[in-house]
Amino acid sequence: MQTSVVEWPREGHSQRPDFVLTFSCPDRIGIVHAVSGLLAINGCNIRDSAQFSDRNAGKFFMRVAFDAQGGRLVDLQSQFSEIGGSFDMSCDLHDCRSKPRILIMVSKAGHCLNDLLFRHASGTLAVDISSIVSNHPDFERLAVSYDIPFHYLPITADKKLAQEAKILELVEQERIDLIVLVRYMQVLSNNLCRNMSGKIINIHHSFLPSFKGARPYHQAHSRGVKLIGATAHYVTADLDEGPIIEQDVLRVDHSLEPDDLTAMGRDVEATSWRAVKLHAEKRILVNGDRTVIFR
Repeated sequence: MQTSVVEWPREGHSQRPDFVLTFSCPDRIGIVHAVSGLLAINGCNIRDSAQFSDRNAGKFFMRVAFDAQGGRLVDLQSQFSEIGGSFDMSCDLHDCRSKPRILIMVSKAGHCLNDLLFRHASGTLAVDISSIVSNHPDFERLAVSYDIPFHYLPITADKKLAQEAKILELVEQERIDLIVLVRYMQVLSNNLCRNMSGKIINIHHSFLPSFKGARPYHQAHSRGVKLIGATAHYVTADLDEGPIIEQDVLRVDHSLEPDDLTAMGRDVEATSWRAVKLHAEKRILVNGDRTVIFR
């Protein structure tokens, strides 16, 4: 059982729930009763609860947001561990006062980066953007304007692993919880993907798995598509095949040129910030190659 809880919350500190518990396990009778009963015994008030049973996979998924009104935290953690063991759960107990620390990686298209930075600065995205990494120097001034450290880490074929080693150093030094790729036009190595499994989100131009690689909107134009879109997904070693979190779409027609599609695509790509919000609020559970999302 993983926990990010640091101490028992003080009364009246926030309108948000004190904790969020998420878990998945083999589906069987008594799971909800066991969890809700444990919370009740410990004086916890459930603020929000959602569940899903995947009959095909035989798995059960649940998210419970609750206030802790009494008892000892160490006892709560211990009891959840006992339940987790008896139901073979994969659990996460999250302290809602703790914002996830995020590392953003970008290349030369900055529209998604700018959107994330603005939402962070305006308080509409509850994350802590720790650093920005880029293989180009273009957005250093933008990072400075938001008072966020910028790391220019150029990459060549013979220095790719060394560059990624520096990224992993940053992850460790800055206690990064999530990497967000915002039009970062480099393929991550299997090593980095394994080290940050379930902790890298790629905000990707175009729908997946269609139109991968370079010039996706030109590919879409040549096929005469009627819809263009953007996808946010978790990164795996299989290029652009990770579990999909969020997608959005725009309708287009034959009159538009590739440059028109590209411009429209930038707008829809920026909406993928919702995937970061869903991750930060512990609303996503991975179910094999898919995701279960409690909105």
